[in-house]
Amino acid sequence: QASMARARLARSARGVVAGSLAALGSLLGEGSSRGLRPAYPWYRAAAMASAPIRADGPAPPPKSNRIFATDPPCIVGMQRMLKGKTDLRSLAQGIVHWSPPAAALKMASEATSDRDVSQYGADDGDASLRSTLIAKLARVNKLENQDVMVTAGANQAFANLVLTLCDAGDAAVIFAPYYFNHMMALQMSDVKPIVGPCRSDTMLPDTAWLEEQFGSSSAPRMVILCNPCNPTGALATRALLEEVSELCRKHRCWLVVDNTYEDFVYDAPPSMQGETGNGQVENGSLPEGHSCVGGPHVVNIFSFSKAYGMMGWRVGYLAYDNADGLGEDLLKAQDTIAICPPRLSQRVALTALESAGPAWVAERVAESVVVNRRLVAAAITRALGKDAIMGSPRGAIYFMVRLPSRGGVIPDDAELVRFLADKHGVVVIPGGSCGAPGCVRVAFANLEPAACTEAAARLEEGLRAWA
Repeated sequence: QASMARARLARSARGVVAGSLAALGSLLGEGSSRGLRPAYPWYRAAAMASAPIRADGPAPPPKSNRIFATDPPCIVGMQRMLKGKTDLRSLAQGIVHWSPPAAALKMASEATSDRDVSQYGADDGDASLRSTLIAKLARVNKLENQDVMVTAGANQAFANLVLTLCDAGDAAVIFAPYYFNHMMALQMSDVKPIVGPCRSDTMLPDTAWLEEQFGSSSAPRMVILCNPCNPTGALATRALLEEVSELCRKHRCWLVVDNTYEDFVYDAPPSMQGETGNGQVENGSLPEGHSCVGGPHVVNIFSFSKAYGMMGWRVGYLAYDNADGLGEDLLKAQDTIAICPPRLSQRVALTALESAGPAWVAERVAESVVVNRRLVAAAITRALGKDAIMGSPRGAIYFMVRLPSRGGVIPDDAELVRFLADKHGVVVIPGGSCGAPGCVRVAFANLEPAACTEAAARLEEGLRAWA
């Protein structure tokens, strides 16, 4: 009887979770991008399975409802799906193909014998790196009077913020298509995600919709922006950032902006690119670049991972106005999760800034990422048409690609991902994991141009065959 009761409870729990997940968003529609995240069997099945009923005794204790309701990591799912396959070209995970600056790697090699790098450091980061970052924020991002907390990557920075700024049951606005790890952090913290729409022409947040949310019974505690956006590449103007910031200030809501891709900004959307350079610029004037906004209600997230090729070194940082003691509360999360950011990684980050800096990053973007971007955009456009790339992306290292419907039915993006990998040897990410079913996310910075040329050809061939 106890076994039967546990089985009934497991079936009931699966139904509740499936219903809750399906209710989180609506399908992509005209003028919006509200996301419905379907349950992809290839990576959700294990998470949704109930604990087995053991013949030799009771089942293991149940896991938390929070983790049960959290989306499985799609990157891990992709890795498992592709395990054992050879001759693949990846346009999937958001990484760059270069390593950190040579001086930073040389310093790392020499510093391994320094006893200090094996000891705990300051919870919020080493003073030398923090002071350099504060100066960078003022000089490059025009953010004055900021305090800084160094973290083990931007994902940990975001997790610190969710724990510090939100209570279980609070609501947070996240705009679809969204960065999947942002959504997962909300889910596992029992924060209610309100999935907001973006404008279909730009893929930038719909501020009129956001203003309506502040008048609702479930007004958000936090609004999340990614600028430039992972996964769409949309670049927010300063005017838009200021509009959202003012709405949040007026309604006593936190604004969190993830600036991981601040160094990846292009002169024009891919539809305007010429055969050389970043793109065509009207009237000879440069378009607006990356901007930041600040204030007592604003926290900005930054990362070394992409710009400096430091994905595995895990260094990110938070920038915030510490007038109300936010730093003291952030330390509670930091000390519990990481204690301190990795000491050797911080030295690599500091040396990367001092020996190379943004100019070094800009060279690599111009020499390879811009080339890859043009190659991949052309392949997508030839295969699916000029409207397949969503919005007018001017930043980050991704395109969000809308797949053609079949008889009015939203296509199965997970099926396409498997088809491209199995039949054409190229890997992308299913849009459903970003709140955009019927789409795929295509990355273009993880291969050198020669390899990316081949990957783009495979992608074009595969999309043509599938469409």
